[in-house]
Amino acid sequence: MRMTQMLSFVAALCFVLPAVAVEDLPQHIPGGTMIDAIKTKALQDQGGLVVDARVPAEYAEKHIKGAVNILYKETYPKESKVSPDDKFDVAKLPADKAKTIVFHCNGNPCWKGYKGAAAAIKAGYKHIYWFRDGMPAWESAKLPTE
Repeated sequence: MRMTQMLSFVAALCFVLPAVAVEDLPQHIPGGTMIDAIKTKALQDQGGLVVDARVPAEYAEKHIKGAVNILYKETYPKESKVSPDDKFDVAKLPADKAKTIVFHCNGNPCWKGYKGAAAAIKAGYKHIYWFRDGMPAWESAKLPTE
């Protein structure tokens, strides 16, 4: 295949193959509060629970010191859409629905923390926070990990 034919073929593929949509995370969460790394650390220091909604392998590699791993298993990982096939075990959250809970994952475009927080709000938890920028921001702030 000549170079011009190859370039034409590649250009045609760009129009034929569907693009993978990556939806940006919102700037707020209905029923909860979006926070940054410093506020997350302050809430944790005051007894708040930090929930890491990432996959167990990511949690095992490095996580916020003291955080617990409760995976939000999603069908649509790059968008806000929630599926009935998504899995998040709210029974693993504290029984006290007034407990302060902060959810996070890997930051934009990771939706696991957002969807986990939304599930907790839907389940009746009253003090839900979403650390939108997650692990990248935590590490940038040089806060403790394990």
